[in-house]
Amino acid sequence: MNTDYEFPLWETTGMICGIDEVGRGPLAGPVVAGAVVFPRWYRPDGGVLEKLNDSKKLSARVREELTLEIKKHALGWAVAAVEPDTIDQINILQATMLAMNSAVELLPVRPDLLLVDGNRFKTNLGIPYTTIVKGDSLVFSIAAASVLAKTHRDGIMAAYSKEWPEYGFLRHVGYGTGEHVKAIIEHGRCPIHRKSFKLKQLGEK
Repeated sequence: MNTDYEFPLWETTGMICGIDEVGRGPLAGPVVAGAVVFPRWYRPDGGVLEKLNDSKKLSARVREELTLEIKKHALGWAVAAVEPDTIDQINILQATMLAMNSAVELLPVRPDLLLVDGNRFKTNLGIPYTTIVKGDSLVFSIAAASVLAKTHRDGIMAAYSKEWPEYGFLRHVGYGTGEHVKAIIEHGRCPIHRKSFKLKQLGEK
């Protein structure tokens, strides 16, 4: 992937920030957003960053390599997590919006334009934005944000897997796999489970 999407925008815009989230669907763990700003007119010009793509299409090893390179070449980057208790209080959509906005606020630079993966975004930051469906497969900056968010969240879930090994978080990172649902039925929910995400297997509606 290259910065072909950003180049025409840079003709009239200064700093462009790509934004993406990871973890809307899992039964456990936080939702995490990444925000990345590359220097104006940036081109990867070979190397690891040309492997950049939607984080779900990349191996863990490649994501780790890309994370190092993104942090090295970006003008600014940030990640923000919203924990399960907050997700339960405000719902997953609002928690996702909160994570995305928080990531932008944590950037060391203030962007002039936000490119957001998906078709919905809410903000009070006063920065113009554009939503792009499948942006993590089309836009370099968004793909970079996707990789940072995914790597960060996977690290969180790996740590949780040591605290609650009976749930298998290292393997499914909180998603509703058969293994995970079976563990919840056997052991109940642990503190990082989203109580507002109901399981029909438990008779919940």
